[in-house]
Amino acid sequence: MDALRKPLEARPYRMARLARLPVFLALEGKRVLLAGGSAAAAWKAELLSAAGARVDVYAEDVSDEMRAMAAEAPGGVIAIIERVWTASDLQGAAVAIGAFEDDENSAAFAAAARKAGVPVNVIDKPAFCDFSFGAIVNRSPLVIGISTDGAAPVFAQAIRARLEALLPNGFANWAAAAGKWRSAVKASGLSFSGRRKFWQVFTAHAVKNPGSAPVESDFERFIAEVKGLGAAVETGSVTLVGAGPGDPELLTLRAVRALQSADVILFDDLVSRDVLDFARREARKMLVGKTGFGPSCKQSDINELMVSLAQQGKRVVRLKGGDPLIFGRAGEELDACKVAHIAVEIVPGITAAQGAAARLGLSLTDRKHSRRLQYITGHAQSGKLPDDIDWRALADTATTTAIYMPVRTLESLVTRALAEGLDLATPAAAIARATRPDQQVITCAIGELPSRLKQASLSGPVLVMVGRALDSLMQAQPRRIVATA
Repeated sequence: MDALRKPLEARPYRMARLARLPVFLALEGKRVLLAGGSAAAAWKAELLSAAGARVDVYAEDVSDEMRAMAAEAPGGVIAIIERVWTASDLQGAAVAIGAFEDDENSAAFAAAARKAGVPVNVIDKPAFCDFSFGAIVNRSPLVIGISTDGAAPVFAQAIRARLEALLPNGFANWAAAAGKWRSAVKASGLSFSGRRKFWQVFTAHAVKNPGSAPVESDFERFIAEVKGLGAAVETGSVTLVGAGPGDPELLTLRAVRALQSADVILFDDLVSRDVLDFARREARKMLVGKTGFGPSCKQSDINELMVSLAQQGKRVVRLKGGDPLIFGRAGEELDACKVAHIAVEIVPGITAAQGAAARLGLSLTDRKHSRRLQYITGHAQSGKLPDDIDWRALADTATTTAIYMPVRTLESLVTRALAEGLDLATPAAAIARATRPDQQVITCAIGELPSRLKQASLSGPVLVMVGRALDSLMQAQPRRIVATA
């Protein structure tokens, strides 16, 4: 009998050290001092004016770019004062920006600003800066700032270009509508859970229809949809999410959205911790340890916890390695939700077999060798070898078989399969921690695999694959243990 344990709330992940704290300043109607009239200073004047600031530019030598910017300021007024700045000019300024060629003038300006209690930035001179600008993706009021702490501006610009391509321009309209409708949502009479549901509906529609401009009929439709849910809106939900075999980049977009909207995440030991990095930081993360032949939570305890949290109005994500519908006990959890009348959704994931095959460059249904793919489990509910394995199908030379949870019973499984007609020389592989950086693979004939696996003592989740589709792998890595990262 496997040892039992209770669900355990995982220790919250702490924020890693930040080189800079990202802060968005409200500058509408505030005064900013900008010392310098160069082209670089003109770019900063444009940013500050776009944020609504009044920009006072102090410079004896004013570039054409600065004069042109002042003539067509994008927001707040840009006023040019053609003289050198003085310490008294800093009084009442929200921030101070300097554009100087030499360190001496930069240091004097920074010291004066700090003495006046004004945050200071000297363009391209991080040593004299209290804050930095970074690269900006503008879908205002949706704004994204990117900083490399001054180490790699070109890299920041490249990231900005990527984000620009990913974020439709229409998101600006939807972000503006959110600001416009926020007070109306509060006054709508919806409960807290109803208001949260409204913003979920709003967000889902905005993401799917970024090119359509939001109109008042959208607002009314979203409100009606939430009210139409009645008491159900006060009840939480459960989403069964496939975490994939380990590599977080194999998560589906739908899985990421579920993780980022969850209130509570119930996860197994087999889930890669890198996957949890995609979760909403504020979400509770609870280990409900389902691990191969180690201490595990009772399935009934997991079901009870999952339902209880949903009944409290929580959005619960049940996060499982691979795909929740393949040897993930999804059926029992779905039944528990249905009995409790809890809304439940399933987000499929990349299976361990698919992930391992992709990493190894294998076609599991190579038409030269395999006309069928089957997934079987290596142990029954009792922990022993299942009695109802189709041995003829396992021995079929045109079948590729993926065996889940095989470690404890592999020796007896292979012995029985060989007796039922499986060829002793059939290619086989045992893959530990599939798709992860430390993935390991044993390749050999199936007759050798149990002893090889026992000698290797592989840690982590192990998958065994058997069939002629593995011929190419055997030829490339005969009788070896390899790390594929």
